[in-house]
Amino acid sequence: MTSEPVKLFTPVTLGALELRNRLVMAPLTRTRTQADGVPTDLHVEYYRQRASLGLIVTEGTFPIVEGRTWLGQPGIETAEQIAGWRRVADAVHADGGSIVMQIMHGGRISHPTITGTGRTVAPSAVAAPGEIRITGGAKADLPVPTALTRDEIQGVVDAFVTAARNAVEAGLDGVEIHSANGYLVHQFLGAASNLRTDEYGGSPANRARLAIEILTAVAAAVGAERTGLRISPEHNIQGVVESDPEDLSATYTALAEGLAPLGLAFVDILHIDPAGTLVQQFRKTVQTPVIVNTGFSANTTRQEAISHIEEGLAEAVAVGRAVIANPDLAARWSQDAGENAPDPSTFYTPGAHGYTDYPTLAQS
Repeated sequence: MTSEPVKLFTPVTLGALELRNRLVMAPLTRTRTQADGVPTDLHVEYYRQRASLGLIVTEGTFPIVEGRTWLGQPGIETAEQIAGWRRVADAVHADGGSIVMQIMHGGRISHPTITGTGRTVAPSAVAAPGEIRITGGAKADLPVPTALTRDEIQGVVDAFVTAARNAVEAGLDGVEIHSANGYLVHQFLGAASNLRTDEYGGSPANRARLAIEILTAVAAAVGAERTGLRISPEHNIQGVVESDPEDLSATYTALAEGLAPLGLAFVDILHIDPAGTLVQQFRKTVQTPVIVNTGFSANTTRQEAISHIEEGLAEAVAVGRAVIANPDLAARWSQDAGENAPDPSTFYTPGAHGYTDYPTLAQS
C-alpha cells in the first residue's frame, strides 16, 4: 500500500492561480533596486530561483512614487519598471512558477526625501513612532503626514488600479493588495492611526471602506480571480495598534463582509494563531481561499506548515525567512532535508551576497 501524499506538497487552485504546491513565498522586503525602482538582472535571478514554490508574492512594490516607503524599493509606475517586472515574470514562468505582485503604499511610513513629493500622507496628521533610513544612510524621525482629502483618497484608489493593470501587463499572474503591517491601507483600518470624522473614519465600517473600495476597483480592472489581499490583524506594529478586541472583531468583520461578494483569489493573513477565532471567522465570512503566515512572531517550520494544511486551517501557507535562505524550499521540505540558515545581516544590503548565492540542495 502507498501512503497518502502530504497535502502541503499537492496542487491547489486559488482563483485563476493553479499552484503546483501549497507553499507560498511571503512578500519580503529586500531593497535591491536603484533610485529608479526598476528590477534588475539580480531580481530576475532571485525570483527565478524560487519558482518551484507554489506561488511567489513579490516584495511590496509602490504604485506611485508618493507611496514609496524605502530607498531601494521597486515600483510599478513607469514603463521601465513595467519592463523590468516583465523580465522577472518571464523567468519565473519559464521555470513553471506562478507570481503575483504585492502592491504597497507606505503612507506615513516614509519620508519626504524618499517620496520625492515633499510630504508623506496618511488618513490623519498623526506621525508613526520610530525612525526611517533616508538618503545617505542617515536615520530620521518619521514625520507628521498630510491627511488625505477625499479627492486624494480617490486618487489612491486609482493608483492601485493602474498599478494592478501595469502588473498584469508585465505578465504577472495577479496582484496582492497590501493592507497590513502598518502601511497606508492598514492605517485606515486602525482606530489609533485613523482619526477621521468623515465616511473613511470613526466606525469600523468606515475605517474598512478604503480597503473595500481598492479591492473592488482592482477586481473590476484585472479580475477578482487574479486579486488577493494581505492583512495582519492584531500585529500592533508601526503605530497601528489594534488592542480593543471588540473593535478588532467589528473592523475585520466589516472588511470580510465588504469583500465577500467579490470572489477574490485569496486572502493572505499574517497572524500568530491561524486556528483562532479571529482568523477562522474572517475566513468563513470572506468566503475565499486563505493563505496563512505566522512568521511575524517566529519562523514557520516545516511541521507547522504541514499541520496548518492537514488541520484544514488554510488552503496554503506563506513562508519568509526559510525561502530567503533556501530557494528550493519546496524540494527540501518535501524530502525533509536540511536547510540553509538565513543571514539577517544581508537582508537589506545591496548585491548578490545573501540574495542569490544561497546553495540549493543539489549544490550543498
